[in-house]
Order: sequence, then C-alpha cells, then structure tokens
Amino acid sequence: MAFRCRFTTIDRTGIGNQASGPPTHRLPGTGRDRHDPEKPGTMDFMQDITALGEFLRTRRSRLKPEDVGVASYGRRRVPGLRREELAQLAGVSATYYTRLEQGQSANASEAVIDSLARALDLNEDERAHLHDLARPVPAKRRRPAKPAMVRPGTRQLIDAMGEVPAVVLGRRNEVLAWNRLGHLLLAGHHAFDAPDRIADRPNLARMLFLDPHHRNLHVHWEEEAIRAVASLRVVAGRYQDDRELAELIGELSMKSPEFAVMWSRHPVATCASGTKSFQHPEVGDLTLEFEVLHLPDDSGHRVLMYSAKPGGSSEAALKLLRSRVGSAGF
Repeated sequence: MAFRCRFTTIDRTGIGNQASGPPTHRLPGTGRDRHDPEKPGTMDFMQDITALGEFLRTRRSRLKPEDVGVASYGRRRVPGLRREELAQLAGVSATYYTRLEQGQSANASEAVIDSLARALDLNEDERAHLHDLARPVPAKRRRPAKPAMVRPGTRQLIDAMGEVPAVVLGRRNEVLAWNRLGHLLLAGHHAFDAPDRIADRPNLARMLFLDPHHRNLHVHWEEEAIRAVASLRVVAGRYQDDRELAELIGELSMKSPEFAVMWSRHPVATCASGTKSFQHPEVGDLTLEFEVLHLPDDSGHRVLMYSAKPGGSSEAALKLLRSRVGSAGF
C-alpha cells in the first residue's frame, strides 16, 4: 500500500504480541498509569512535560553516533545517543537537557527547542509537535467541553456530494456527519444517524482498533493504524488540555495492546492525502484516493473525501456501492 504521508520509522517489535504485555507508560493528560485506571489524577502541565520527555527519548534513541559524527566509546546500554551527546550537538548543557527530558524543567526557549529539533534531525511534523509539547498548558479551571457539532453548511455540502464518499470528523476523529456514500463505505453496520446522537457517535480511531467490522475493511490495517496513531499524537500535542481526547487514548491503550505499543513509539505525522485499500463486504476490493480538507476556523473539524481513478475496477466498485444507496431507499 502506497500513501503520500511522512512517517517516523516504527519499531513493530511486540505489536500484537501479548506474551510480554503492553508497555506500562503513563497516559498523557490523565494523571494515571494505564494499569491503574481507577487511580485519580489531574490534567496539569506535568503530564505535558512527561509527553515531552517521552518524545525526546524516542527520537534520541533512533540516532546512531556514527551518523551524527559522534565518537562512540564503551558499551551502550540503550540504543541511540546518550543524553550528554545530544546536549553537545544541540549546544545546551547536559544538566539542562537531562532536566528537560525528565520533566524537571519547563518553558524552554524557542531557540533551545529549535536547536534540539536540528540535533534530533526532526522532520517538519515532528518539529511542530516538539514545539507544541514544549509549550505548557496554563493551569486553570476547565469547564466541561460542549459536544462538537457539524455546521449546517458543512452538512449541506457533503450531502450535495452524491458521487463522492464524504465524512466530517472532529479533532478526536469522531464522526460528526457523513453522506450516504461515506456511511456505506466506512460503517454500513452503524445507523446512518448515529453521528447525531452524542452517546452513539462513531469514532474512526476507536473503530479501527476495537470494531472488527471496520478493522477488516482495511487491507493494510497496520499501516492504517500507525497513520491513525501518528495523527492522534499530533492532536494530543496541540490540545494538551483536552480531557475527552485523553480519555479516548486511555480507553484505546487499555483495550488494545496493539494501540498501546504503537502509542509508546510516539509516531508523529499529519496526512492530508494518500491512498487506501479496502475490502468491502458488499462490493469487494477497491483502492481509493483520499483528500482531507481542514475547515477554516479553530474547531479542528475536517472533511475526509474519497475518489477512484477513472476507468479502473475501483471506479466500478464505487459505482456499484453508489447503486446500493438508491436500492436502500435513501
């Protein structure tokens, strides 16, 4: 499966292997360990610093001394650069970097973060994510967030796209609305009006890991799963005080060992376009191009749309699925 998205290399060791158990990392924004779901906690900025340290460690571990011109002496207990080696590359003191990675220092300057990004050889998505994590959320009393709702104009727009499967997603990958074709493509086993009921609202990330029907829809499930986790990481860094997002991540970490392993690797990527392969229960195999359009406001909502290349079997399969819309009386 080829998709035009940039990803950090993921170590797949342990994915799906429950013999050794999922990693015992702390869930960002929850204040509790994944093996102690009943332990209360608070969403303070220390959780964000923990995520910052985790991200720095994962990126430090992927650098080889010889690749960055660092002389290697003695046996290394862990892969990658030592803290003092990275600090030297970034032009900061080893003591300061250690405090930063251990969550004992906050409010790093933009210049320090940029130096660390260069030393870690971060790509554009990772660099932006590092800056998000290094920006602590001010402590304040948070009111319960209102459920996200699709704008009437956006719903009208996707309903007018009768030839194109379209879905409106909230920033946590919750489905705010879909047109008839988008519903049949991704989740025909759900009620069409499920997005309108907050308690029943589908979430594409949750479906991908916990819904066997949706999981079996994806021919290359693991790549799709990594893509979903990498996107959630970006959102978690950008909205560090989002309690509902933290609860979603906690739920997936506890219920899916595969998600827990992927999350612990800290993949980071945004994906605006690409290709997905489906094995649909009604129309068979089809490969579709997708585009993601972000709405021009601060809601974080986006429209996900699919299309098939003209003249191929996927276009025929999509037309067949479109005929199912009419036959279902929609």
